[in-house]
Amino acid sequence: MKIVKPRFWRKKNSFFGLLLLPLSGIIQILLKLKSLLTQEKKFRYPVICVGNIYIGGTGKTPLSIEIYKLLESLNYKPAIIKKEYSDHFDEISLIKSYQCQIFTGKKRKDIIDEAIEGGRDSFVLDDGYQDHSIFKNLNILCFNSDQLIGNGLSIPSGPLREPLSSLNRSKIIVINGSKNEDFELLIKKISSKIEIFYSKYIPINLNNFVKKNLLAFAGIGNPENFFTLLEKNGCNVVRKIFFPDHYPYKKEELEEVIEMAKKDNLEIITTEKDFHRIEKMGFGSFKFLKLKLEIENKTKFDKLLKEYI
Repeated sequence: MKIVKPRFWRKKNSFFGLLLLPLSGIIQILLKLKSLLTQEKKFRYPVICVGNIYIGGTGKTPLSIEIYKLLESLNYKPAIIKKEYSDHFDEISLIKSYQCQIFTGKKRKDIIDEAIEGGRDSFVLDDGYQDHSIFKNLNILCFNSDQLIGNGLSIPSGPLREPLSSLNRSKIIVINGSKNEDFELLIKKISSKIEIFYSKYIPINLNNFVKKNLLAFAGIGNPENFFTLLEKNGCNVVRKIFFPDHYPYKKEELEEVIEMAKKDNLEIITTEKDFHRIEKMGFGSFKFLKLKLEIENKTKFDKLLKEYI
């Protein structure tokens, strides 16, 4: 799904947000009925879901890879499970580049069955918090500190897939970015049992870009987070180009980006996920920022995961 987020999703009590509230209510009622009518399947192996309620751009995939590596270190044979969408091949390629076993298909519970047949014994759902057909041993929700919950309303009034009350199905929340005590209090009001962790992205090839004039482009859930990360780490981003999440780049558009950069004597940089989308189009020479996810208090995080599996 290609997402272009309207501005009113960021503002509380906006005209359009309030206008669309009845439609949001109808959608949530239908989703609730669907969940009640869905039969949950329990597997004999542990299932960890890394999901979100804020639509797009919360860092699910990097955290899924991190959990996969932890399971491997515990001598499990994990698999990342991802529902197949035609425009999500970039994420699949990214996961594979980290030497993770990934299984994809139309229905997650069928994908898990296939992975079990393939000898895998633990499963990380990259997305799937709203999939009620699978029993999860552990639900982890991701947020980004720059967006958090937007205006706090559900689609189409706001950017949430489901209301905040749905947080009570999760055991762990990981917030990528800076600490926010107000948001922590809001979470604890919903469930005092939720454990809250913070994470951040550490650039590992930053020296290639610092002190250079850059043209940066991104087609991810929240492109502005990518540009902000570059600037916070001392990069001079002269030109920024935004594309929707999972954008299907055309060759002509990328050639135009090259021309823009040449005209202003800028070096091009994009995200790792975008790179995996355009590499096969013959643009493998584009440079991307490689990031490592760092979880604060990771010893406690790892301990909690071990308890649930």
